Parts: sequence; structure tokens; C-alpha cells
Amino acid sequence: MMATLAVKSKKPPGGRNGLDFSEMEVWKPFGRGWRKLHGGFLHAGYSVEWHDFTTAEPLDWSKSFHPGSLEICLNLSGHADVGAADETLELGPLMAGFYAQNDSSLTACRRGGERHQFITVELSLPFLERHLAAGEGGLHPRVSRFLDCSDREPGMVSEPIRLSHEQQHLVSSFRSPPVFQAAQRLWYQAKALEVVAAFLYQPLAGEELFCQRQQHLSRERVQKVLAILKENLAEPPSLEELGRRVGCSHFYLSRIFTQKVGKTISVTLRDFRMERAASLLREGRMNVTEVALEVGYSSLSHFSSAFREVIGCCPGLYPLMPGGKKL
Repeated sequence: MMATLAVKSKKPPGGRNGLDFSEMEVWKPFGRGWRKLHGGFLHAGYSVEWHDFTTAEPLDWSKSFHPGSLEICLNLSGHADVGAADETLELGPLMAGFYAQNDSSLTACRRGGERHQFITVELSLPFLERHLAAGEGGLHPRVSRFLDCSDREPGMVSEPIRLSHEQQHLVSSFRSPPVFQAAQRLWYQAKALEVVAAFLYQPLAGEELFCQRQQHLSRERVQKVLAILKENLAEPPSLEELGRRVGCSHFYLSRIFTQKVGKTISVTLRDFRMERAASLLREGRMNVTEVALEVGYSSLSHFSSAFREVIGCCPGLYPLMPGGKKL
């Protein structure tokens, strides 16, 4: 459900503390546009909240940030920024970031005229101190400095982080927990800690996650297939042979290729063939039949049909067009 409201930006009031602070007044005008999913900042140490609203004017949402807190924003739609001193975190669709303050030092604005959908996971300092340690290996240095009691920063923001497909799925699960009501307390706390682990830590030197290695390997396999197709337009290897050459099953290869390229291997091969055919026709040294055979088509009608679909005209007319028509 989405709430719509015109809200004018105001400077957040000073002098707030964790005991008398409440964000209810900030979100109350939006009705069901704001909803606490689970937790409680004071009694549980964390709060998971869902937001879905449109504001006609820029909205100062810094008034919803608890003093003595770190908040992770998982932003699905809408644009926003959070500022601390001379640094600004800029959030766009499918972006995430975190920010923290000891007092009310952060500034924040959500752009007017947009629909804003996002989940926040707000964490109290005691909750963070129970689970994290300043100077811990791999902990984001800004988080580590914020937790350092001897030299605690008044406020800080992170760099923007692109939400992966897995993280987008995590965001969706927050609104529909796959467990019984009695188990949701444990489920939400575990998910809050999962978000902490995903966004408040950085890889150690030389460290790479398994999923990152798989992504790199998938990209390498796709690039190798593209090169093989370009080199073998007339007699391309079978799908099974392509899989053997790049070291995976042809079923898996088909799936990752479509994910990475946005089209299937067969469509990509057709497009490469038509690109080469158009180049040969522009050179003018071959007729249409010769070009069709050169790029692997024994049927002239099939070649002409594919050429019209990709290039937009008959192959016989293409050389007559001024400059040819490129893909």
C-alpha cells in the first residue's frame, strides 16, 4: 500500500536523546506508508521497518533517525541522500547504504514527486557492541571508528552499494517471513544480523566470496562462448560442445549466458551472422547467395528472413542503401 502526502522539509530539532525520541510523528501522516515489521529499537536493539509512500515535496527524513544508532537502508525505489559533515550518501533505486549518529548530526532528504519504497534496519549502539568489536578484522573502517568509544564520530555515512539479486530477494522476504508467527522473533533477529554481515563488513586482502568467484567464472565462460561463436559463424559448435569447451553442462551454460547477455546463444549467433553478412554486402565483393553461405546459411529464404528481422530490409536491397544500415 502506498501513502501520498505533501510534506515540507524542516530542520530536525536538536536536543533529542534515545529515551524521549520517537519516530512515530515523522511517519504518522503517511498512515500505512510506514510500518514496523518487527523488533523495537529500545527493548530489542533493532527495528525492521517498511516504507512505501509518495511525497509531493522534498521530505526531511533525518527526524526518523534515532540518536545513538546505525541504520542500514535497503532502497528499492526513489532517490534520497544522507549527509554527515562533508560526506553524502546518495541512494537511488536498488541501492543500499548505512549511516550512523551519536546525536542528531545527520541531515537527510527524500526527493519530492517520487514513490519511495525501502526497508530500514535500525540498530542501537548496545546491540552493535554485543555483536561487533571496533577494530575487528573485516569490519568496515567507518563502522569501526563509530564504535570506538575513545574517539567516537558524531555521525558518518557509507558509500552507496548496489543491491545484488540475492539481496533484493532478502528485502522481499522481510515483508513475508517464511516461518510461523511464534518463530518470527528469531527469524527477524537472524535476518537483521544477516544484513549486518552483508553490509558492514568488507573482504580481507585477497579474500573473495564463493558467489563472487562463481560470477567471475560465469563471465569468463560467456566471453569465451562469444569469441567461439564469432570465430565459427559458418559451422558453430553444438551447445553440448560449447559446454564441454568452457567446462560446464550445456543446461547451465544456456542459463548463465542468457542472464549475462540478455538473449539466448542461438539468437546471439544469428545476430553475429547478420552483422557479418551486412559487412560483406557493404564490401560488394559477394552476392547474396555467397554471403548467405559464408555465414552458415544453406537456405537463401531462411537467410533473407533472418536478415530482414535483424537488419530491417532485404539483403538484396541493403547494398543500395546509402552507407548501408548497421546493427
